[in-house]
Amino acid sequence: MNALLLTVTLAQTLSGSVFLDRNGNGVRDPGEHGIADVAVSDQDTVVLTLADGSYRLPAGRGHGIVFISVPNGYRSVGKFWRRANDNQQFALSPQLQVQNFTFIHASDTHISEQSAPRTRRLRALTDSLRPDFVIITGDLVRDALRVGEAEARGYYDLFMGVIGVFTRPVFTTPGNHENFGIETARSGVSPTHPLFGKTMYRSYLGPDYYSFNYGGVHFVALNTADVRGEDYYGHVDSLQLAWLERDLANVPARMPVVTFNHIPFFSTSELMYGYNPEPPAPTLIVVNGKSVFRHTVSNAADVLAVLAKRRHVLALGGHVHMRELIQYGWQGEPRRFENAAAVVAPTKVAGREFPSGITLYRVRGGVIDAGTFVRLDP
Repeated sequence: MNALLLTVTLAQTLSGSVFLDRNGNGVRDPGEHGIADVAVSDQDTVVLTLADGSYRLPAGRGHGIVFISVPNGYRSVGKFWRRANDNQQFALSPQLQVQNFTFIHASDTHISEQSAPRTRRLRALTDSLRPDFVIITGDLVRDALRVGEAEARGYYDLFMGVIGVFTRPVFTTPGNHENFGIETARSGVSPTHPLFGKTMYRSYLGPDYYSFNYGGVHFVALNTADVRGEDYYGHVDSLQLAWLERDLANVPARMPVVTFNHIPFFSTSELMYGYNPEPPAPTLIVVNGKSVFRHTVSNAADVLAVLAKRRHVLALGGHVHMRELIQYGWQGEPRRFENAAAVVAPTKVAGREFPSGITLYRVRGGVIDAGTFVRLDP
């Protein structure tokens, strides 16, 4: 009976460990010890590793992925995420724990064979500016919304190939264009397709929301491109919101928190674009009988209420195809909401052209500067 109970218990949990990979080979060799207090998650539950580096998670929850929130002073050897199988081993290599660093925020690469040189230009800028890492906030591919599997995979494969040769780590979040086949009348894709919706992104790039730590700052990737029927809209779903609260519970109260996502929390861009009632992307969408803005996060107040429990200093977004800086003052210090220009091309709105480019941020002792805009075009 005891053996039977043990079998049932193991079937209901996922176990694994996080270890110090001294030689960087990705394999746990004799003498390489576990690392305690590393956050491990399945995009639902969040646990901390024990003294020996081991963890246990409930099986069958989340989205079929397990990831670690890489702690300060380490880098992941290989991917920071795995398929949600038992006995997953995560290797971390020590690195200098910095207080001063830089990172690039880019967005909206919309990659295709025609636009790929723009993303390669982003790589060239990365090689020149030498940031510690790059963040790309969604709309990575030209289109997975309205096309079949072969075309969508072609865009994803191209994106993976281009970012695969970047010389700096690249962190991504999904945009609306990564939601595979959801406009079924155009795509011809069935909702029963195993890669339908958000699943194609996860199959290529892993968790669509996650966190990591660097230089004393906690970075949180969110998926704000939610789906209702055949439409996308700005929203953070309830599972993700609950995960966010659990993730932040392990973050020291005064540690700066930076969020990055595609559809922004706030934007003034629609005042410039003007009200648009026409498909395929109208200004408003009806969800559960209520009209909400489609191109900003419709439940931003709920998300920010969770983030307000920690020191949320900067929210990075994309989607609007122009660099946009918004600042609010509450809780004694400013809250910054900064949206990125598009890598794919300059954007013309209301008779004005907004340049294509990226933003380079410098962080000094946890303080993030105003950012330097760098044009992609001469």
